[in-house]
Amino acid sequence: LPILFPQQSGLYEYKIFGGLADCPPKLCADVYMDLDYRKQWDQYVKELYEKTYDGEQIIYWEVKYPFPLSNRDYVYIRECQEMDVDGRKIWVVLAQSVSVPQCPEKPGVIRVKSYKQSLAIESDGKTGSKVYMYYFDNPGGMIPSWLVNWAAKSGVPAFLKDMQKACCNYSKRT
Repeated sequence: LPILFPQQSGLYEYKIFGGLADCPPKLCADVYMDLDYRKQWDQYVKELYEKTYDGEQIIYWEVKYPFPLSNRDYVYIRECQEMDVDGRKIWVVLAQSVSVPQCPEKPGVIRVKSYKQSLAIESDGKTGSKVYMYYFDNPGGMIPSWLVNWAAKSGVPAFLKDMQKACCNYSKRT
């Protein structure tokens, strides 16, 4: 029963509930899916692009880590679907790491081989969105506890603020 009872990795799995005021769900989904735009507003992006390998859309993402830690990179597939659940429109984004021989590891960058994300966005009933995210990755190497604590306490709320600001600015550029 490894699927029902996965082995304990000792790593955190993050579940995030939040709200983005004045950001409608479709706008949030559009901003989240727009990789070129993300390079402009996400300060942790070092490299980010989508490429087709063997007929499949693959995303490569290198994330800046604070000195003296090595950057991490991800190779993954992602899909977004707009769903109707009992009359509620919900945008769902699923992402998962994949192994692609055409995307070899880079020297000095640690490849995150185990990454999974589920994101659901729906209206908050007003002009904004409710957001739920499940996130897991194994960053590899030795991550100091201060960085893990920072990510949980400050990094995620800061990301939501950055995302909200990006949503507000996105409508100005389209």
